[in-house]
Amino acid sequence: MSEHRRKPPPPQGGGRAAARRGQSGASSGRRAAPRGATGSPADYGLGLGAGGEEQSHGSRADARRGSQRDPGGRRRAADPAAGRRGAPAGPGRGRGRPAPDSKRLIDYPRAGKDGWQRWVPSWKLVTGLFVGFVGSLVAVAGIGYAMVGIPDVAKTATAQNNVYYWKDGSQMVATGGETNRQNIDLSQIPEEMRWAVISQENKTFYDDSGIDPKGIARAVFNMARGGQTQGGSTITQQYVKNAMLNDQSQTISRKFKEIFVSIKVGAEVDKDQIMAGYLNSAYYGRNAYGIQAAARAYFNKDAIKLNPGECAFLAAMLKGATYYDPAGASSVDPVGATPAANSKRALLQMQDTLDKMVEYGHLQASVRAQYMKLPSWQNPRSNTDLKGQVGYLVDLANGYLVTNSKKTGITQDLLQQGGYSIYTTFDKTKVKALNEAVAKVQKANIKPKLRPDTDTHVQFGGASVEPDTGAIRAIYGGEDATKHFTDNADQTGAQVGSTFKPFVLAAAMTWGVRDPDGGSSQAQDERTIVSPKSLFSGKNKLKIENYDGSVWKNEKGEEWLQTNDGNISLGSPPNFKIDLREAMRESVNSAFVQLGMDVGLDKVKESAVSAGLKESSLTNSGFPSFSIGISDPSAIRMAGAYGTFAASGKQRDPYSVERVTSEKGQIFTHETETKQAFTSKVADNVTDILKTVVEKGTGTNAQLPGREVAGKTGTTDGNKSAWFVGYTPQLSTAVTMFRYDDDESNKNRTFLKMFGTGGQEKIHGASFPAQIWHDYMAEALKGTKAEDFPEPQPIGEVVNAEPSPTPTPSAVETEEESPSPSPSPSRTRVEPSPSASETCSNFFDCNDNTAGTSNGNGNGGSGDNSPSPSATESNSDTRGNTSNGGFFGGGSG
Repeated sequence: MSEHRRKPPPPQGGGRAAARRGQSGASSGRRAAPRGATGSPADYGLGLGAGGEEQSHGSRADARRGSQRDPGGRRRAADPAAGRRGAPAGPGRGRGRPAPDSKRLIDYPRAGKDGWQRWVPSWKLVTGLFVGFVGSLVAVAGIGYAMVGIPDVAKTATAQNNVYYWKDGSQMVATGGETNRQNIDLSQIPEEMRWAVISQENKTFYDDSGIDPKGIARAVFNMARGGQTQGGSTITQQYVKNAMLNDQSQTISRKFKEIFVSIKVGAEVDKDQIMAGYLNSAYYGRNAYGIQAAARAYFNKDAIKLNPGECAFLAAMLKGATYYDPAGASSVDPVGATPAANSKRALLQMQDTLDKMVEYGHLQASVRAQYMKLPSWQNPRSNTDLKGQVGYLVDLANGYLVTNSKKTGITQDLLQQGGYSIYTTFDKTKVKALNEAVAKVQKANIKPKLRPDTDTHVQFGGASVEPDTGAIRAIYGGEDATKHFTDNADQTGAQVGSTFKPFVLAAAMTWGVRDPDGGSSQAQDERTIVSPKSLFSGKNKLKIENYDGSVWKNEKGEEWLQTNDGNISLGSPPNFKIDLREAMRESVNSAFVQLGMDVGLDKVKESAVSAGLKESSLTNSGFPSFSIGISDPSAIRMAGAYGTFAASGKQRDPYSVERVTSEKGQIFTHETETKQAFTSKVADNVTDILKTVVEKGTGTNAQLPGREVAGKTGTTDGNKSAWFVGYTPQLSTAVTMFRYDDDESNKNRTFLKMFGTGGQEKIHGASFPAQIWHDYMAEALKGTKAEDFPEPQPIGEVVNAEPSPTPTPSAVETEEESPSPSPSPSRTRVEPSPSASETCSNFFDCNDNTAGTSNGNGNGGSGDNSPSPSATESNSDTRGNTSNGGFFGGGSG
């Protein structure tokens, strides 16, 4: 190879890289390395031995290993001597990291790391903390397990009495603490009962450890958020919960205690013993603790004799008898816990349990097929201390406390445990007087043995409320709370008829009638407040119009012809105009139906709600007959709403408990809230017109000598219910009468006609209800100073005024009826309208065989021939068990 192509040997001292480093060092202000320097410490005069001789180094690799990079990225020679002395390694050496402190127990923040890396824990630290945490949990669990004991279920279900007091402070009754329980051996519990509970609640009962981690986590999470615990616990956990009745607080600490006890019970107690303990301690409703008490409470038999269907039924009660007992619990939840709603839930749950028993191999399909309906159950009341009206009063007080638990702090579970002194609003004297007034009428007039077709299944209900406070002073719930357990004061499903008309009048005086000219939204806002002298047609079979003059028609294009009681026209011919005072006095349906249309049925509904009726008790307000009482509020709510008029427009909700105390002291005191529902001018004018009804109208039987009385009668289509609601300045009282089949096996209660009941051709609000009202109020107000109502101030303008003589009825009327339920609730403004005869033949059966006269379209006549819309049928014929009931709700929803 030629010499000029030979590759030159690499330069000494590190070659080009070293040269570049040298140049870099020079450019940074340092002396450049001499040419031929190798980069070793000797080149910088730092590698001399003791004699000053230069130490030789090996290859370039040695040189590279000897060099170091400073924080700026420059390579430098290492100075072993300096390193030993702890001095800087040479010119340009950057700041070094602090050495880790060997004395620190936990290296955090981490030494020897820069920036964010200092805050990232090492794997050793993470591992150590995890091990420590797990060890702590094990230690806590061990201590907790050792500290808790196995509960003695025999000591459970020792609830204390709740003591109820009358308004005067005397004791009414002590109840709730009776221990309706008897422990029985597992051999005395049907095997089907055990499998029913296991199939529905905890199918892995015989295999699990006794706890449900998912359910526990869910419960703790809910409590941490301030909510209640949820279901999902194992049977073992439920057994432990039942055995810890002395501590039912919803706290995380109690939940953890329950967990430890459940683990210990699951590990040390036999499963059969747990099952027997659970079934013997569980609460089945009706104050029944344990399966034996439940079998007696619902079926009046021993537990061992329960069939599979009854076992599945009782398993459903374990989910909460408030919402599963077919007898209902409307005093606690008038909307959700009606007998019909509870029966439906109980049947569905029972069927689901039976299906699961078959699915899991615990019941043969052929046996399961025998139990497709609810078993026959008995009356829920057994405590004779609750007989008469006392049981209804206790239910009403309990319902008020639980329904308002956010204010009272008393839940159903806490109430069941007892220990409360409950001071009610009930006046012992008034309760007795109302009970006697009803009994007097019943004894003298209702004779089921003499007239079985007309006098059976007759029911009365009543309530008396103080207008100035809203306090319920008396109720009549039925003949006996231990025999008839639906509170007729709190829920009936009976329509109120023409006692609803004062709310129409109040709406007309509050918002006024709409401008009949035009149809724009602007025109609708132009209204005229009506005065009592305003004129409306009292014509029988009146063609009802919308406020703009167009004929009201239903969705099928059919007109509405409004009839009056007895199919008579009232007022001055030929237009039969009658003023509102006389229309109220004679209870003229046609006038108030048209008034409601002119005002707007939405405003009529708003007026009723403002007075104190629950919206859930009111039917659809989209059709004309809404104004004449096809809704079904309770007697308590009707008395309270009329009390709003008595109090010059001030509305106070009815209530039944003044205060509650326990061993902890006073825990609840009622505070009356007052709302101005109507102006005093409106309320006082309504009262003045209702005085006319009692003085010389349909309510004369309610007159109290020496006292001013205002009130209104009401009778409904088919003569299926009758009402009188009236008041003095001190007391407002509602009385209702109706008939329905009260057979416990009849889940769809049907209202019956009262033609011939009590020996009368027809029952009116002016008859037995007004008589009961009179007899009760005369006694209830005895010794009370008579007071007058406020003098009404002039109000409104005379609407539809025309020169005419004073309206005079063309026939004498004793009482009215509300409509037969109306046609489909929709409006159309279609013209031209068909003739009355065409409408009659197409829409109604115009022949009234009962009254003997034509009733046109039948709305409000005495017959019951007219077909009813589905929306209203549910209100008139089948409302009993489906009613959303009473004091807290009113009627159907």
